[in-house]
Amino acid sequence: MFMIFWINVIPVHSQCHNDQKSLLIQLKNGLLFNSAISVKLVNWTEATDCCDWKGVNCDQDGHVIGLDLNSEGITGEINQSSLFSLPFLESLNLANNSFQLEQIPSSFGNLTSLRLAVLDLSSLHFPETPSLLLENPSLLTLLQNLKGLIELHLDGGLLMFLFRISGFFPEINLDSNNLFAPVPEFFASFPNLTALSLRSSNLYGTFPEKIFQVPTLQTLQLESNSLLSGSLPEFPRNSNLKKLVLSETNFSGALPDSIGNLRNLSRIELAFCRFSGPIPNSLEDLAQLVRLDLSSNVFTGPIPSFQMSKNLSSI
Repeated sequence: MFMIFWINVIPVHSQCHNDQKSLLIQLKNGLLFNSAISVKLVNWTEATDCCDWKGVNCDQDGHVIGLDLNSEGITGEINQSSLFSLPFLESLNLANNSFQLEQIPSSFGNLTSLRLAVLDLSSLHFPETPSLLLENPSLLTLLQNLKGLIELHLDGGLLMFLFRISGFFPEINLDSNNLFAPVPEFFASFPNLTALSLRSSNLYGTFPEKIFQVPTLQTLQLESNSLLSGSLPEFPRNSNLKKLVLSETNFSGALPDSIGNLRNLSRIELAFCRFSGPIPNSLEDLAQLVRLDLSSNVFTGPIPSFQMSKNLSSI
C-alpha cells in the first residue's frame, strides 16, 4: 500500500509589486554606500523579488512595509523621494550610517503621509556638523504629524532634540548615551509619561523633584550617573510608581516618610548613593515590594521588619 502525502507550501508574502521594486531600485541607485560593508543594498537586483531582498519586509499582499538599512555604510545625502513614496511603509531603520547633512531633509516631511509606526535614526553620524538643524520640517513638527508612531529611536546628533519632543511618547529610554546634560524639568509636564530610563548617560546637575510626582509615572531608572544629584520629594498618595532605581548617583538626604505612599512599588534600589538618616518605618507598608537595595549609604537606626512584603526576595 502506498501512501501519498501532499505538502502545501504557503508563502508568507505575495510577489513584490513592480512599482515598489522600481522605487527601491531608485533608492539604491541614488544612495552612496560602501559595497564592501553593505549586505543588503549591494544584493538588490531587478532580477529577483524585492520581498526576498535583505532589509525589505513585505506583507502578505506583497506591499513593502519595512525597510532596514542599518549599518549599510551609507554616506552623502538621503533626500530620496522614492524612499518616502512607499505608501505602505510602517518601519524605517536608517541607524548607524554616516550622512552629509546640515539639516533634516525636507523630504522627511513626506513621511507623514505614510503609516510609519517605527522610526530608527539612532547612531547616525553627521561629519563636521556640530549641530544638526531640524528645520523645514522641524523634528517636532514631523513627529506631531506621525500620528501612528509608537517607537522612536534617536541618539547621536539628534539626541538632545528628543528632550523637546518626547512628550508624545509614554516610554522614554536614553540609556547608555553621552548626553553630558542636566535633566530638563519639562519631563514633569508630559501627561502620558509612564517610563523614564536615563541610565549611564553622563547626566549632571540636580534632578527635578517634580518628575518623581508625575501621576502616570511607573518606572524611573537613573542609575550610573555619578554626577547627578538630588533628593527624594514628598510622594503623593496617588502615585503609580512601581520601579525606582537611583543606584550609583549622587542623590542624598533623608528618605521621606511619604515613601510609604508608593503602594505599587515593587523595586527600589538606592545603592551607592549618599542617603542618610533613619530608614522610615513606612517602608513596611509596601506590600508589593520584591527587591530592595539600600546598601552603601549612611543610614542610621533599625531596619523595618517588612512583614507585609511577602514577595520580597532580595534585600
